[in-house]
Amino acid sequence: MTILQTGNLTKKFGKFTALDGVDIEVNKGEVYGFIGPNGAGKSTTIRILLGMLKATAGNATIFGLDAWKDAVDIHKRVAYVPGDVNLWPNLTGGEVIDLFLKFRGAKGKGRREELISRFALDPSKKCGTYSKGNRQKIALIAAFSSEADLYILDEPTSGLDPLMERVFQECVMEAKNQGKSVLLSSHILSEVERLCDRVGIIREGKMIETGTLSELRHLTRTNLQVETKEAMTDLSGVKGVHAIKQKGQTLSFQVDTEEMDAVMKHISRYGIVRLESAPPTLEDLFMRHYEGTGKPNRGAGGEA
Repeated sequence: MTILQTGNLTKKFGKFTALDGVDIEVNKGEVYGFIGPNGAGKSTTIRILLGMLKATAGNATIFGLDAWKDAVDIHKRVAYVPGDVNLWPNLTGGEVIDLFLKFRGAKGKGRREELISRFALDPSKKCGTYSKGNRQKIALIAAFSSEADLYILDEPTSGLDPLMERVFQECVMEAKNQGKSVLLSSHILSEVERLCDRVGIIREGKMIETGTLSELRHLTRTNLQVETKEAMTDLSGVKGVHAIKQKGQTLSFQVDTEEMDAVMKHISRYGIVRLESAPPTLEDLFMRHYEGTGKPNRGAGGEA
């Protein structure tokens, strides 16, 4: 069952095209990872989904409702966490959480207390005294305490320490196990890889890859470190081999996954003494897509 869908979603600001035919589909009980570099169009897409911006062309629906026309009804079932949370400075953290829950008509008091404990938040302090990480905790506690059917999370762990990131990941998996859906935009590629069922990569306003991680593995490279009895002298000419580095008899390099069999047959001629491999990661996939673009690889975070 499709919960969120965009079709040929396009957004122009004057002559600048921020989104160019973006297609996204998030199903019930699915965590969808939405990644891309700064300025790729992630946050613009999310603002359209939230009814904050009107698309120039195409369509965006959530729960079968139009994201622009039916925004009020959609918001009753959606929880949103931005990457930079601004709160009322004179209210306490607990008061803000209660206010957010009241807006939604949610009755998650037990869940609220549980999450305050898990996120190690002091709810008695005024929001004006909170660090960025504590402001993020408030938004996350309010979101996961609600009875939302869809969570739209835009860089939600910004400012959190690794321990709190783990708590966040647990909350996402709990929501998924309850049949909830999650759209996660994150610059932490390991987090996306750990949590997401499917991934969409956006670049310059266009979706360039979408699929499960296993479906995208053919686009990635495996990292190998090999020590051989005889020195390998002609590896640079072997198809699918990249980034060769040599230290003594040990070579480290990357191999296009589709060429792995041929490469292994080639290096076995030299007598393999030691072989270590690291599986292809989402970061490998992401970085490969940005090779040769003439633009700096600044990671997958930031506003878009």
